[in-house]
Amino acid sequence: MKKIILETERLILSEFDSDDSGMIFDLLNSPGWLKYIGTRNINSLSDAEEYINSRLKKGYEESGYGFYLVTVKATGEKAGMCGLVKRAGLDNTDLGFALLPEFENKGYAFESASAVIKYAVEILHMKQLDAITVPYNLPSIKLLEKLGLQLVKKINIPGDTEELLLYSIKLN
Repeated sequence: MKKIILETERLILSEFDSDDSGMIFDLLNSPGWLKYIGTRNINSLSDAEEYINSRLKKGYEESGYGFYLVTVKATGEKAGMCGLVKRAGLDNTDLGFALLPEFENKGYAFESASAVIKYAVEILHMKQLDAITVPYNLPSIKLLEKLGLQLVKKINIPGDTEELLLYSIKLN
């Protein structure tokens, strides 16, 4: 049984487990992920399962939060991920989201990210969230601004040579 973290009108956000390796394989090799986020060298289902165990589950254990599986309630389809992560080089927790191509432009990213922000305020008692994106990821920039985040500055995070845009929002 999956550990459900959040529910919205149309979505369920739950912790990832090894049953999600197929979706992780597809998501991390999707054109948008590769273009805007970069390769994670997930070349097989076993790589995807290892990514879930070593990266995604690690967040739940170490910080009590992480990236969550986004599932469409009406169909049970796994649409992508959305959640929070403590990232080297950022002062605050990072808000992130990514959807499989067939689930883009349906409002799911806004709906899931809005719920995660509310969760950060009401359950985790966070005071501020950051988000990073490459300057050419116009869909993410538009979504971050719609969510109320504001551009702070250009940054580089440790281990990455690409310049990123840092967005941030103060939470009440």
